[in-house]
Amino acid sequence: MSYADILVVAMGITAVMILAVSVLMLKVIKFYVKESVNPTPFATPEERARRRIAEQEVKALKQLKPSIFNRLMGLKPLSEEKDLVMEHEFDGITELDNPTPGWFMVLFYGSIIFAIVYMFNYEVLGWGPNQDEEYATELAEAEEAKIAYLSKPGNAKNAVNENNMEQSKDAAILTSGAGLFVNRCTPCHGELAQGLVGPNLTDEYWIHGGSPGGVFKTIKYGVPEKGMVAWEKSLSAQQISDLTNYILSLQGSSPAGAKAAEGEKLK
Repeated sequence: MSYADILVVAMGITAVMILAVSVLMLKVIKFYVKESVNPTPFATPEERARRRIAEQEVKALKQLKPSIFNRLMGLKPLSEEKDLVMEHEFDGITELDNPTPGWFMVLFYGSIIFAIVYMFNYEVLGWGPNQDEEYATELAEAEEAKIAYLSKPGNAKNAVNENNMEQSKDAAILTSGAGLFVNRCTPCHGELAQGLVGPNLTDEYWIHGGSPGGVFKTIKYGVPEKGMVAWEKSLSAQQISDLTNYILSLQGSSPAGAKAAEGEKLK
């Protein structure tokens, strides 16, 4: 906090304290004026005794009235429980005929009314969007937010995807892709992409498409049924693009011990 903020807070606290003192002084002045005009007479012992008896009667009357908690819960005082005992008894245990609390009945009937209003509003009259429409709207808003995010200069590199992927032969991109390939792809495709558990990536045959967008999509979403993991959660869009470009650059390298061709030939 700056000095100006501290000063404002201190002035606010001081103002509250002055206000509290002013209210207290006002009460003192009112009491003084009241006593000056109509002084309170000293009560005699008999008057104090009568006042004490009256206060006890008021207190006893208040105890007879049910508390707010008992009224909300629909409970009866212990003195009235004998009138609520039902004839049913088992093993010395009796049952009370307590009615359902009022608050519960309000919630019960309120939920029914709410359900009817909800159904007519969203399903019958169509005044409000139902869940499917809300979901579609949220998807559209999320897509707009994504586009706005990717349109910022600092996030432009993440805008690449399987729909706009274009091949590049830039040396820096291929170097980045080579590093990613060594760390993530060699256990299944081999150090030279000749194919091990996974297919050979250096020939013209592709199982899931050999276009830039097709290779990008395969890396991004994976092929779970064949053990190929999806890399979209651990690699950025730019990294997937670099890896795609490196793999495409290996076309025709014909490494020793390459795995037999699989899939369809790239046209």
